[in-house]
Amino acid sequence: MSETAQLRLPLVMPSQAQKHVTVNEALAKLDAFAQLRLSSFTLQVPPDSPLPGESYAVPPHAEGAWSGRSGEIATFVNGGWLFTTPQAGWKAWDAQAGLMRTFDGADWIEGAVTFGAGGSASQWLVTEHEHVVTPGATNLTAFTLPAPALVLGVTGRVVVPMTGTGLASWKLGVPESDNRYGSGLGIGLNSYVIGLTGSPLAYYSPTPLLISGVGGALSGGVIRLALHYIEIRVPRAV
Repeated sequence: MSETAQLRLPLVMPSQAQKHVTVNEALAKLDAFAQLRLSSFTLQVPPDSPLPGESYAVPPHAEGAWSGRSGEIATFVNGGWLFTTPQAGWKAWDAQAGLMRTFDGADWIEGAVTFGAGGSASQWLVTEHEHVVTPGATNLTAFTLPAPALVLGVTGRVVVPMTGTGLASWKLGVPESDNRYGSGLGIGLNSYVIGLTGSPLAYYSPTPLLISGVGGALSGGVIRLALHYIEIRVPRAV
């Protein structure tokens, strides 16, 4: 046996010369995979100046030094690319998207809590968005609650104080329920909202959030809003 079974780390052989080369390659792999962090899942051409230890998920139709390596992990070591095939159950931080992914044997699935052998999965997800308040009694966000999804709730933080003549507080909801996620909310810097859906609520079409001024119209401010939701993934096409 010339390598380990799980991570395919090279083993030093009896009477082998240049043992340090083998040991250093094994250490480089351990350094990359112990806390796996992938810089991109979509980059098709290797970067011009990668940093030592940087790792990438090689996408379909990759070019250059990654050609023919689709589905593998490319790690930059000692001036060249070291390729490794991931195994089902591996987890990796997607540095580009800022989320955790789990490999199910074929795909890297974001936010997967569990998955089936055919590609189905339950995904617990959170996305953050910044809403710049515009003048008016109410604002609708440009981003939407996803669909189809079970929305657990919405949290938020005022990152630029909210302003408006007579403005005392604000409400957060959706067009059919203007206070579903909170009312009497603070307008000062670092005021926050924790808006739990009474029970997980299914949204079947993309739905914007509704921000309403209380006591006066809105005129300015910035709110950072986080959407917390569950999506279910169908099995892969056959």
